[in-house]
Amino acid sequence: MIHPHHRTPYIAAGEASISHPQPPKMGGADAVVLYPAPSISHVISTLELGKLLLSHRPSLSIHILISSQVYTDAPAPAAAYIASVSASFPSISFNRLPVTSLPPNDDSSTPSKSTSHITLILHLIRLNNPHVRQALTSISAHHTVLAFVIDFFCYPAFSIARDLSVPCYHYSTSGAGILAFFLYFSTLHDKYSDETYSDPKTLLHVPGLPPLPKKYVSLPIKDRGDAVYCKFLESSKVMAKLDGVILNSFEKLEPRVTKALKDGHCVTDGPTPPIYCIGPVVSNHVNCRGEHGDDALPESLKWLDSQPKASVVFLCFGSLGVFSLEQLREIASGLERSRQRFLWVVRNPPHGSNRPVSVEAQAELDLESLFPDGFLDRTRETGLVVKSWAPQVAVLNHPSTGGFVTHSGWNSVLEAVCAGVPMISWPLYAEQGHNKVMMVEELKIALPMEVSDEGLVAAAEVERRVRELMDSESEESKSMRDRMAWLKDEAAAAMCPGGSSKAAVAALLESWAGGTRVD
Repeated sequence: MIHPHHRTPYIAAGEASISHPQPPKMGGADAVVLYPAPSISHVISTLELGKLLLSHRPSLSIHILISSQVYTDAPAPAAAYIASVSASFPSISFNRLPVTSLPPNDDSSTPSKSTSHITLILHLIRLNNPHVRQALTSISAHHTVLAFVIDFFCYPAFSIARDLSVPCYHYSTSGAGILAFFLYFSTLHDKYSDETYSDPKTLLHVPGLPPLPKKYVSLPIKDRGDAVYCKFLESSKVMAKLDGVILNSFEKLEPRVTKALKDGHCVTDGPTPPIYCIGPVVSNHVNCRGEHGDDALPESLKWLDSQPKASVVFLCFGSLGVFSLEQLREIASGLERSRQRFLWVVRNPPHGSNRPVSVEAQAELDLESLFPDGFLDRTRETGLVVKSWAPQVAVLNHPSTGGFVTHSGWNSVLEAVCAGVPMISWPLYAEQGHNKVMMVEELKIALPMEVSDEGLVAAAEVERRVRELMDSESEESKSMRDRMAWLKDEAAAAMCPGGSSKAAVAALLESWAGGTRVD
């Protein structure tokens, strides 16, 4: 038995899949088992989902299976966050899977670009399957497991859930646009010839989405010869067979693609699983002042306290977002020339490896060596550069923050929407190119950052976009700010009584109570 009050900061877990009409009835509390990918952004989003479920049904026992090998370059803030959840929510149990030995040739520093990181995660998840089976079997022996909720990357666990007759759901930590793309992925595979698909000028057409230029497709699935492409194709087929999909979005944010999903246009060879739009599921950790007041504030928030309202552009690029030295200097020059106030989270450039440098290593970072001579001195009155990490939710919700330059990871997009802060989209990896197209062309909540064919954003482009974003007289900027203010209100309304997302959570829990299943 995994006790509801047993909590360990870093833990790992397993797998699952679809089920029979009724979940196993073994007595004990009703339980939901959540299985995120071993990446900190996925873990955090999954934890927030667990908290949301408890807010609707406090009697639930939530079990989160977390791999011991969780990928983050900020272990201290991540561990502090998990510890705070553990202390505040005794009904959430963290279940650590044993450390899995990876083959020597699976070092993520050797293969090309981001593919290596994803390959490593997928390999780790497959190796974790026996441990996942053991964990899910143990939980099922002492609880009524209503649902096993898996991440996109965790599709190998589908067979375990089927074997144990546990209903299996997919939790989409990305938006409706990405969900539609992957549900339609097998159709794209059949629809486009290898020659057409390999052409970077090809536009991919997915129901409910604007045409997607091939260049914005995430790296592993640009190439049909990539092993990750085949794994993602498998995952997309599994997704369509699940009992349901829990989507971290809300209907007013992505109305056109949400309708296409619910109308069944994205699954062409069978029924679409029920779609539950329960978002925005984001961390609500806004107050960093705590019991010690301003003395305990991070430097970034103290600095923001001294800045005029909505005057600061915030630059932050996620836990894996690193730039070359050349790119860092272009950003610095562009910010200085823009004459806008800025708060910039900077990470050490990679040294012949795609693996991000840890926060501990970042603490030794010599900022002066990264930027043009005199940059920090010349911008001392208008800008602040911080090493590696800042409390993003608190920064976005600070009155002085007026714009956000982001890598366009979905958590960051939702956090900006909930704060009502317009964005500049600068995608770096994973599904962020897809998100950029949605943010700029469909949702109209961001400006695009244009990248050269060599992969560099010039200082002039940084200057132009930052000026445009922060220009209170610009019609485009005004329009974005008005839309973001409206979406902020709609995001809050969706989670309130009578809201669409609150109703979706209630419907989801009701389906679990009835043991429904999609055949």
